[in-house]
Amino acid sequence: MAAPQVQRPDLPEYMTWEELERLPEEIASQIELWDGRVVWVRRGPFEHQEYTGLLWNSLRRCARQVMSGQPQRCWRVAIETNVFFGSTGKSDFVTPDFSIFRCLESDYQDVRAADVLLAGEVLSPSNTQADIEAKKVRYARAGIHWYWEVRLARDPRGIEVVRAYALEIGPAELIDGVQPLYPTNYILAAEWKPSTTEGIEIEFPFPIRIPWSELDY
Repeated sequence: MAAPQVQRPDLPEYMTWEELERLPEEIASQIELWDGRVVWVRRGPFEHQEYTGLLWNSLRRCARQVMSGQPQRCWRVAIETNVFFGSTGKSDFVTPDFSIFRCLESDYQDVRAADVLLAGEVLSPSNTQADIEAKKVRYARAGIHWYWEVRLARDPRGIEVVRAYALEIGPAELIDGVQPLYPTNYILAAEWKPSTTEGIEIEFPFPIRIPWSELDY
């Protein structure tokens, strides 16, 4: 997502991964495929890239700290890495701003949703709620246990709030006659604000301790 914004060409509504690969990189890097449908990804401002990098660095530190004492456990923390849905095929994928997944068997292996423990998005003030919810639904449908939202403030710039959502593993209990719109959903499990907390602290998917000072620039 750090690639510069370029003029969007006239593309078909649906494409395959193989067709996407034939496009110039500056175009292909702006596209996700949702069940083959072309979805253009909004590029964030500099602050978006900066806070994504800071959070990646802190999450990576936490993962390495745990792994150093438990070598049998292995995770990778990624920035803007494609996550492919299903066990085969590549024409259905999203690109979270950051993610945590289990170490894979070989180098350069595709990351599948089944391997992902946490997917996260850094949300600038320009992000629309509809876009946010649409992507969150896809993460939930794929069974990714944790979804994080990092909301940025405009003035002054900085992190406004970080929210951690846990996947609901049982059916929602609603009033008689009402059915949930989606079979799976996320429930807000934790929330951290610089104005009210010392930093981010949570035990899942592994112990994470990030003071706000690590996320300043």
